[in-house]
Amino acid sequence: MSKAGYPYDNAPMERYFNTLKNDLIYQHYYHTEEELYAAVEEFAYVQYNHVRPHSYNNYKTPYEARYGVA
Repeated sequence: MSKAGYPYDNAPMERYFNTLKNDLIYQHYYHTEEELYAAVEEFAYVQYNHVRPHSYNNYKTPYEARYGVA
C-alpha cells in the first residue's frame, strides 16, 4: 500500500470497474440479483480475461499475456 494521496494502488481496479460498468452494467437490465451476479462472473472470467484484448498487453488478452498462449 502506498501513502494516502497516492492513487496508484487503486488505478488498475478503478479502470477494471469502469470497463465493467460501461461494457456490461449500463448496457443491460437485470431482473434479479442472481442474473446480475452471473453476468458479472461471465464478464470477469470469460470476456475480460480471455476475449477482450488490452492495449497495455500489446493487444493481447490478460490470459495470453500471462501464459504466452495465442
